[in-house]
Amino acid sequence: MENPQAFVTWFRNSSPYIHAHRHRTFVISFGGEAVLGDFSNLIHDFALLRSLGIRLVLVYGIRPQIDWRLQKQQLKSEFKNNLRITDAASLECVKEAAGTVRVEIEALLSMGLTNSPMAGAQIKVASGNFVTAKPLGVIDGIDFCHTGVVRRIDHPGIHQQLDQHNVVLISPLGYSPSGEIFNLAAEDVATEVAIALKAQKLIFLTEQDCCDAGGNRAMQQMTTDEAETLLQKAQLPNDTARILKAAIQSCRRGVERVHLINRHQDGALLLELFTRDGVGTLISSSAFENLRPATLSDIGGILELIKPLEQQGILAKRSREKLEMEINDYVVIERDGLIIGCTAFHLLKNHDVAVMACLAVHSDYQKGGRGHRLFEYLLNKARQQNLKKLFVLTTQTTHWFIERGFLNLSIETLPDELKSYYNPQRKSKILYKELS
Repeated sequence: MENPQAFVTWFRNSSPYIHAHRHRTFVISFGGEAVLGDFSNLIHDFALLRSLGIRLVLVYGIRPQIDWRLQKQQLKSEFKNNLRITDAASLECVKEAAGTVRVEIEALLSMGLTNSPMAGAQIKVASGNFVTAKPLGVIDGIDFCHTGVVRRIDHPGIHQQLDQHNVVLISPLGYSPSGEIFNLAAEDVATEVAIALKAQKLIFLTEQDCCDAGGNRAMQQMTTDEAETLLQKAQLPNDTARILKAAIQSCRRGVERVHLINRHQDGALLLELFTRDGVGTLISSSAFENLRPATLSDIGGILELIKPLEQQGILAKRSREKLEMEINDYVVIERDGLIIGCTAFHLLKNHDVAVMACLAVHSDYQKGGRGHRLFEYLLNKARQQNLKKLFVLTTQTTHWFIERGFLNLSIETLPDELKSYYNPQRKSKILYKELS
């Protein structure tokens, strides 16, 4: 191992996510393209997730496998609204493709060769008629024949298999009470399964990144409202647009988080699930990163955040007891359960002034404008309370505050109460900003 310490650090940092994901239900959807590609690494990652106690439901697509069979028989499929019109001949190809891919996936999940990532995995796979479907019908005068939509998910049956520590494998086929078979869109099946199971995560392994409206930057996270706006403004690839619509629907119907992960990056699934920032696009109903008032439960995170800055002399040292007494003065930025920024707003008694203190941002997030965001939050709070001045004591960030309109001040002109905040040994610079 070239850098064992880096591995140790990564492994330790992943432990909160290992704890958080254990016994959770994840639905993972991937297209037939993934099965045709280098699928073995994904299989290894699925096995690893299961070994970590994650309840795993896999939903696979078969579009390229269907196309290959149709081409082999010199048949053509028609599409409307990106849905295949499944006539009788196409349905035979659909059934063949679904059966073949299912067997291939089951075979790969059954591997257990010594000296391989699957050694000792002993994964049991459960498939079945978990999806009840109905015909899509006739739309705009077009009969979609054997193309269907999900009517009901047998979620008790799936939960029963998951309770037995099985991986559940679901095809894009649905069955009617009358015994008919329907071809379904895999992303729709995955969506309905995740909603019915009340899954904590729905994960789509995609063929490309989900990019912004200009197509230049991969989106790291979006709320459902932001995803809706992107759909309206951007000319997205059909596959991305379909999956984004499925993600929005899933979040609005109870799935906590949806991840869009480019499957072409080796290990992307693990990087998304077990690192703080991931590598895919996270979609959720509420913001992934929130600025909010601090609570007592945040004290441990605040202490961990400010400790390196205290050791460097950038911040004055604060005890846990002092934080507990003043916690109502603090605001934090929380990112996926981690406190990555904080500051405090101490209102002075008998004065229309306040002190801004303990402004800190995690070293990994210091170039994203979060310090300025915290500053603006407190500035607005001070103005709402009709304060006249905002003070700050700093040793190493004087210019940062001067750039935001602060002026230097001598200690002699400080209010007496504020003098109690001044530590002569630190020799902090005193700055103030007029608010009125």
